[in-house]
Amino acid sequence: PRDGMQCLASGRITVYERSGQYQLIVERLAPVGAGALQATFEALKRRLAAEGLFDVERKQPLPAYPRTIGIVTSPTGAALRDILNVLRRRYPMAQVILAPTQVQGETAPSQIIAALQAIALQPVDVIILARGGGSLEDLWAFNDEGVARAIAACPIPVVSGVGHEVDFTIADFVAD
Repeated sequence: PRDGMQCLASGRITVYERSGQYQLIVERLAPVGAGALQATFEALKRRLAAEGLFDVERKQPLPAYPRTIGIVTSPTGAALRDILNVLRRRYPMAQVILAPTQVQGETAPSQIIAALQAIALQPVDVIILARGGGSLEDLWAFNDEGVARAIAACPIPVVSGVGHEVDFTIADFVAD
C-alpha cells in the first residue's frame, strides 16, 4: 500500500485491556475504489499490449480529408456539442453521422460496442469515439476489454476523444 491508497483490510482485533488500546492484525489487504480500478486498468493494459492491440503496425491510417465522420458518443453530452462546434468552424464540408450511446454506467460498454458496430456499417470515412472528462470511474466504460476489442476490430479508423488531456483510457491506446 502507498500513502493515500484506499484499502480493505481484514483480520482480527486484539485489545490491550490495561491501556485500552486496540491492535488490528491484518491477514489480508486489498485495494478498493480507484486503487482497485487502477490495478485492473494496468493488468488489462499489459495483457492487451502483449497481444499487440496497441502496436502501431495494426493501426489504420486516418484519412486526410474525410467526407463523412461518424461520432459515437452521448447525444446529450458536451463532447458532441464541442465536436460539432469545431467541425462547423474548421471543417464545415464534413457530413456527420451520430451513433448515440451511453458513455457511463454499467450498460455503457455494451452500448458503445453496438454503436461502433452500427456506425461501421454506414458510409463513414473515420469514427470519433468521444466523451468528456471525469473520474476514473466515470471513464471506466472506455477501459472495458470488449470496447477495446471492438475498436481494434472496426474496419473504419477510430479516433479516441475520451476525457481531457490528462485522462488515459484503454480506448486511447487501441484507437488508430
